[in-house]
Amino acid sequence: MKEQEIIEALIRRDEGGAAAFLQAYTPLLRYVIAPILPSAQDQEECLSEVALRVWEGIASFDPRRGPWTAWLTAVARNAALNRARRLQPAAEPLPLHAAAPGPTPEEALLLREQKEALRRAMARLSPAERQLLYRKYYYRQPTAQIAAELRTTVRAVEGKLYRAKKRLRRLMGGDWDG
Repeated sequence: MKEQEIIEALIRRDEGGAAAFLQAYTPLLRYVIAPILPSAQDQEECLSEVALRVWEGIASFDPRRGPWTAWLTAVARNAALNRARRLQPAAEPLPLHAAAPGPTPEEALLLREQKEALRRAMARLSPAERQLLYRKYYYRQPTAQIAAELRTTVRAVEGKLYRAKKRLRRLMGGDWDG
């Protein structure tokens, strides 16, 4: 089945579409999940969770907001990150008289402005720089994996990352200390 046929089958709740989805997209989903969840068992459970999220949430996919694979990788990444957080040891409970967790309204506004500045700056990077930064910091891929897949050395990837981060910082109006 082709991509659009799979999407339509999932919308119709056709189990054949679910099978075609798993056959076509399991390698991509594993590729996204693996760097975040090192345990094979956690990866398998997360993959099942992603399949369920796609099945239940297919109506939220909007092709006007971005491509199908971008939506899928976001679902997989978020599921893996959520699972990784759940697997971490519980944090110490907050004292009764501690300040409310989370940002103040001013901090929330500043955070939104910073995110928008980052989005604009990322759009000004070359596609290769953007891809490299996404792979390393959004998908959390190890540098060695990126190097192997790009058929280059770890040192070359580190240098490209350094230059891309330096350019990004300049685009955002920051100074570079090193």
